[in-house]
Amino acid sequence: MITIMLGTAGSWQGLVTLELAGEPMKPIFLLTLAVAFAALVSRTGAAQDCNCSSSHGHGPTAVAAASPYAGMQRRQVKALSEQQIADLRAGRGMGLSLPAELNGYAGPAHVLELADALRLSDYQRTRAKELFEAMKAETIPIGERILSEERALDRLFAEKHVTRAELDAAASSIAFTQGDLRAAHLHYHLALTELLTSEQITRYVELRGYTRRHHEHAQ
Repeated sequence: MITIMLGTAGSWQGLVTLELAGEPMKPIFLLTLAVAFAALVSRTGAAQDCNCSSSHGHGPTAVAAASPYAGMQRRQVKALSEQQIADLRAGRGMGLSLPAELNGYAGPAHVLELADALRLSDYQRTRAKELFEAMKAETIPIGERILSEERALDRLFAEKHVTRAELDAAASSIAFTQGDLRAAHLHYHLALTELLTSEQITRYVELRGYTRRHHEHAQ
């Protein structure tokens, strides 16, 4: 009698017993033995390679990827970064005027930065400064309103008693105020551009890097 036992980690996976009755091992028996041995080795390897959970639920588990928002829960205003808060409080454009800026409508702040290169007249310089100060005077209070409304929306969720009606009202209010802020910035691009000559506008576009020629030179 020949007995073969295969297993892993102390657990027997298979058992083959061949009764030879004292006779010499014939080729047929050797072939049967080889086939049985190969089958058990294949089954044992498959069991080792499998990552399925065991019957006791101790199999490997997936590790969840960290959210890109991790850490933002500590923000003073959840929907806004510190930079965005600073920009709102300073009356900066925050990219809200891109439809004007990228279509050749200059903004007060950038025109003042390029005053010499644009060869502004004394009147143009004075008027550009007036427009810049007026822009800040108008947009800073709107920015503070946005901050206040965003904090109110935070509280609705933080205090766990938000209702659909309150949510709709808060979100609509924020969207309306954001629209006011964008319109205000765009108004000053329109007013400032009306102050410039066509040559100055062309030069402004070039200096700001919005022409193909400038782009190719930069490359």
